Amino acid sequence: MTADPRVALLDRCVAFLKEAGFSRLSLREIAAGAGTSHRMLLYHFGSREGLLAQVVGRIEDEQREALSTLATRSDDPVEASRYFWLRLADPELAPTERLFFEIYVHALYDRSWTEQFRASVIAAWTGPVEELFVRLGFDDAEARRRARLGLAATRGLLLDLLITGDRETLDAAAELFARFITAPPPVMNRVPAEGGRTN
Repeated sequence: MTADPRVALLDRCVAFLKEAGFSRLSLREIAAGAGTSHRMLLYHFGSREGLLAQVVGRIEDEQREALSTLATRSDDPVEASRYFWLRLADPELAPTERLFFEIYVHALYDRSWTEQFRASVIAAWTGPVEELFVRLGFDDAEARRRARLGLAATRGLLLDLLITGDRETLDAAAELFARFITAPPPVMNRVPAEGGRTN
């Protein structure tokens, strides 16, 4: 079977940009680094921004795969969450993550080239993360709520880290959040009925 040339080209661009970084590279420079022409990149991805959105999408796929692998390797959800945070907080990933948030901002303004990014940036994560919470024993509704909270909080912590660089505090905050988000929901005390008996 012949490989999809667009996928193969994206693979080369991802590999190059992981090594070279993302800031200030023109489409021609990316093309040269990936061993192709800028016309070919325009043909397949439409624009520099469209290419970078696809690159971010590919790296997000890798992160989801890493989370799934960590979750299956450990029976302790806090430990899995801890190692996933350490992966996200790796300084080598910072250029990619800055690009992710840059594209996120463009997506807030409905830029046409962010359409696929907007469609996947939440939806592609919620299913796999919900499955993790279901495996921890939460019902579907609770798993859905915790998945969205976990996704939002983790991205918030990461954005804080990229802005402040306060690794010690944010590592501790990520640990605290992991313990909170994986804890079973509190058992609500039932209100006593008249005469002191519960319903």
